[in-house]
Amino acid sequence: MSPYQIVFDALCLEAYENSRIYKKKVKKFHDQQILRKDFRVDQKVLLFNSRLKLIIGKLCSIWDGPFVINNIFPYGVVQLKDEQSNNTFQVNGHQIKPLHEGPAPITGDIEIISLVEPAPPDGTT
Repeated sequence: MSPYQIVFDALCLEAYENSRIYKKKVKKFHDQQILRKDFRVDQKVLLFNSRLKLIIGKLCSIWDGPFVINNIFPYGVVQLKDEQSNNTFQVNGHQIKPLHEGPAPITGDIEIISLVEPAPPDGTT
């Protein structure tokens, strides 16, 4: 065996080892970034519409809803209730996402504060 083959085989093995270590660290980092979806009963969610067909020129949402969670079963099965028709059905937990509603409208007295100083009356400087 020539000395070149010994040196280059060692370098090749070192490169494979470095690649394996890098891949393991990147996988660990990405696995930590995955967000877990925790749902609770009476939470509003959106349901993924897997039957959506793309229509050219029209923008459609791929999410249907809102629905309310009635029950959560083992292995990720979730029972949803349609608020409008009161129908209940079961779906896979991977097909839903939480509904984030905007802030509730303010009721009551609203005070208006002007940030611009009023102009002085005519004749005064």
